[in-house]
Amino acid sequence: MYRKTACRVLILSLCLAVIGFAPAAGQGDRPASPEGAASTQIGDAWIDITYSRPILRGRTGIFGSGEEYGQTLLAGGPVWRAGANVTTRINTEADLTIGGSTVPAGEYSLFIDLKDGAWTAIISKQGYMETFDRAKMAEGLTWGAYGYSADHDVVRAPMMTSTEEFSIDQMTILFSGVSDAGGAIIVMWDNQMGVLPFGVAQ
Repeated sequence: MYRKTACRVLILSLCLAVIGFAPAAGQGDRPASPEGAASTQIGDAWIDITYSRPILRGRTGIFGSGEEYGQTLLAGGPVWRAGANVTTRINTEADLTIGGSTVPAGEYSLFIDLKDGAWTAIISKQGYMETFDRAKMAEGLTWGAYGYSADHDVVRAPMMTSTEEFSIDQMTILFSGVSDAGGAIIVMWDNQMGVLPFGVAQ
């Protein structure tokens, strides 16, 4: 269900993106990994994810395979930032349930521990930098996933993963199957997809 919904939403999103960006295509320099966001509303509560969206630019098999799976994306970091540049952030106005644990309303960092066929989502309370400052690494702040420490994890939850027959050029995070009871966060890039179900705590 999540896969079919994700594909339909993704096609619509890409069409809207082309329409929205066309007039501004030649206006100044653009970042290599543009800012992105995904949002949904459940009742009166909003859930927002902000991240940077890397582009394949002709690369194939960027996740790799076997023991080397994910190493290119980690780029020396302990886990994947689920994006590029600044740490990916999730802000929820509702208490959520993820992986059998409660995630109270608030703002968190989102990381993914990448293994071939086994992604683990990490919701973390660790502080982060909006702009890189090497001196702040000693203060325990993250830049992307650099400086990440498991000591700040709120929850680790397995994601459902799949290898698709198509390739997504620009990394995409979206919400799928959302209802009053919850939904799923979907992360897609190249031919890899990870799905993180979540519920709304009652």
